[in-house]
Amino acid sequence: VQLQASGGGLVQAGGSLRLSCAASGRTLSRYSMGWFRQAPGNEREFVAAISRRGGITDYADSLKDRFSISRDNAKNTVSLQMNSLKPEDTAVYYCAASLSFGSLAIMYGYWGQGTQVTVSS
Repeated sequence: VQLQASGGGLVQAGGSLRLSCAASGRTLSRYSMGWFRQAPGNEREFVAAISRRGGITDYADSLKDRFSISRDNAKNTVSLQMNSLKPEDTAVYYCAASLSFGSLAIMYGYWGQGTQVTVSS
C-alpha cells in the first residue's frame, strides 16, 4: 500500500489543522493506521492509531484531549484532526499502516512521506 499524507502547514498557536492520509494500491481496510511525528533532533513518536474498522483508537497521553483520528474506508483515507495547537506540536507528521493495531513504530510496515506542521507562537 502507498500512503500520501497532506494537510500540513503553518498555523498560529491555538489554531487547528486537519491532516489526511490517502492510500492507494491496496484497500485501506486491511490495515490499522497510525500517525507519528518527528521533530528535529527528536525520536519519532506515536501520536494516534485507529483499528481497521475504526472501532478502536489510541492516543499518546499528552495529545488525546486535542487530537482526534478517524478513517473513511470507503474513501481509503485516514485523518488526524489537531486542535489547540502548540509550538511543541511542530514536527513532520507521518501516516503509517500496520497489519496489527498498536503504538510502536516498528509494527508499521508502510509509511507515507510526511507532512510538515509548524505552529508559531
